[in-house]
Amino acid sequence: MKYSIRDPIRAYKSVRKKCVLLVAVFSAALVVLALGTLGLGTMKIPPLTIVRIIIGKITGNREWLDGIQSGAVAVVWELRLPRIITGILAGAGLSVAGLIFQAILQNPLADPYTLGVSTGAAFGASLAILLNMLLSLSLPVSLSALVFAALTLVLVLFISERGSGLVTSNLIMAGIIMSAILSAGISFIKMLSGENVGAIVFWLMGSLSAKGWRDLMLLVPVIPSALVLASVFSSELNILALGSRSAETFGVNVKQTRFFYLMLGAAISAVCVSVCGVIGFVGLVVPHILRLSVTSDSRFLLPLSALLGGLLLAAADCCVRLLSNGEIPVGVLTTMLGGPFFILIFVRRRGGSEV
Repeated sequence: MKYSIRDPIRAYKSVRKKCVLLVAVFSAALVVLALGTLGLGTMKIPPLTIVRIIIGKITGNREWLDGIQSGAVAVVWELRLPRIITGILAGAGLSVAGLIFQAILQNPLADPYTLGVSTGAAFGASLAILLNMLLSLSLPVSLSALVFAALTLVLVLFISERGSGLVTSNLIMAGIIMSAILSAGISFIKMLSGENVGAIVFWLMGSLSAKGWRDLMLLVPVIPSALVLASVFSSELNILALGSRSAETFGVNVKQTRFFYLMLGAAISAVCVSVCGVIGFVGLVVPHILRLSVTSDSRFLLPLSALLGGLLLAAADCCVRLLSNGEIPVGVLTTMLGGPFFILIFVRRRGGSEV
C-alpha cells in the first residue's frame, strides 16, 4: 500500500483530536468526582448545599451560607475540599514526574522513586517525626522531607557524575544505591521509635487524611508551574526519549536538558511525598496506560497524565475514606492495584526484548 505525504498529518490530527476529547472527558470527570465526593461520608450533604458553601466561601458573601449548618460548612470547606484538591494535585504531580523519568531514563518501569528522591523525602519525614517524639520538638515534617529530598538528588547527581557522567545507567545505579542506604536509615529510625513507630509507618504508607489548606498550599505553587514548564519544553523531552545520540543529532543539548528535567521531576516528587507520604505506582501506571492506549507524544501525554493521575488518586482516596472507618492509607490501595500492573509491564517488556 502506498501512503501519501498527508498521512502523517492525518495521523497527527487524529491523535490530537482524540487527546482533546480525552482532556475534556477527564476534566469533566474530575469536576463530577470532586462535587460528588464532597457530599459523601458520615455527614451526607446535598450537591446544591455544597455549591452554595463553595461560592459563599470563595466570594465572601455570607448570604450564600444562610440556612446551612456551621458543621456542614466546616466539613466541606475545612476537611473535604482541601483533601480532594490535594489528592488531585498530588496525583497529577506524581504522574507527570513518572512521565518525565520514563522519558529521560528511557525506561518504562521508571517512576518518581527510581532516583531515590522520594526515599530521601521519606527519610527526612521519618527523622522529623522521631525527633518530635523523642525531644518534644515541633519540626515541620514536610520541610524536613523537602530538604532531604534535595540532598538526595545532589548526592545522586554527584555519584553519577563521578562515574562516567549523567547517563541513564549511572543515574539509575546511583538512585538504587541511595535508596538502599536511606531505606536502611528508615528502618533504623523505626527501630529507635519503639512503641511510637505507628506514626512513622502510617506516614510512610501515604495518606491524604487530615490534609488542610496549609498542606495544599505547598502543592499549589509547584505542580501547575512544573506542568507548564514541562509542556513548554515537551518537544525536547520527545527527542530525548529517542536516546542521547539521536537527540544530539537534532541539536539538543542532552546534558542540560536531562539535568533540567531531573530537577523538575525531582522537585515534583519531593513536594508530593513531603505532603502526602509515599504513594506508590501512580507515577508508573498512569503514563504507561496512556502511552500504550493513546500516544507516546509527550506534548499530549503531559496534560493527559496530569488529569488522569489526579482523577485516579482522588478516586482511590474517596474509596478508602468511604470503605474504612479506620482510614486505610491510600498508598496501600494504589500499591495493591499498581503491583499487578507493574508485573504486567515487566513481563510484556521482557517478552518484547526476547523476540
